[in-house]
Amino acid sequence: MNSRETVYLVPGLLCDETVWVAQIERLSDTFDVRVANTRGCSSITEMAKRVLDEAPPRFNLAGHSMGARVALEIYRNAPERVKRIAIMDTGVHPRNDNEVAGRMRFVNIAQEQGMAALARAWALPMVGERCQRNETFMASIYTMVEGYTLADYQGQIKALLDRPDAESVVRNVACPALVLVGADDAWSPPAQHQPIVDAIADALYVIVDDAGHMAPMEQPEAVTDAMLEWLQMG
Repeated sequence: MNSRETVYLVPGLLCDETVWVAQIERLSDTFDVRVANTRGCSSITEMAKRVLDEAPPRFNLAGHSMGARVALEIYRNAPERVKRIAIMDTGVHPRNDNEVAGRMRFVNIAQEQGMAALARAWALPMVGERCQRNETFMASIYTMVEGYTLADYQGQIKALLDRPDAESVVRNVACPALVLVGADDAWSPPAQHQPIVDAIADALYVIVDDAGHMAPMEQPEAVTDAMLEWLQMG
């Protein structure tokens, strides 16, 4: 029987365990680390249910980007099962018309030019300037994105555009929480995280220097250090 605490890591849009490689390596010394698989799901609710069906009765939960919205939906449905929650590079606001147009522009690229073209158009704005210049780093993101099918991507976009309300969930979070964002995150900037911090009592708020939207990959040591501090809370 495994007596170690479980940490569930939920990847974001077009992401997989690649985003969490450094965190998996360090946390696995102490924790039972699992990465959620949300491929094939076309709603945040469906993604949350899949994790809840697979997870042990009580677990720690960290979500990045879209994965953070999944984490909040998990908390909405089963708060008693979540020991701690971490919310990274995300937002809790509802969709707007500008978001719809922006996301559909990328969908059109994927439909007309393929996933390789999408990877190159989508990934660069997601990381800070230092990592944009690192060909090896960018190649790892391109490979990750190209591992998705167009149908998978369309399902995730539908899930995001039809997402459930998250603002009410953060106001009810009563477990130890980490809110983390890259200082240079252009997609989900630090200002977007302030309402989350304000809503969750005693949240640990970490702004990671020299990191964009892919903070767990761009600054793996700093992000893992923050997670280890969070996992000692409560």
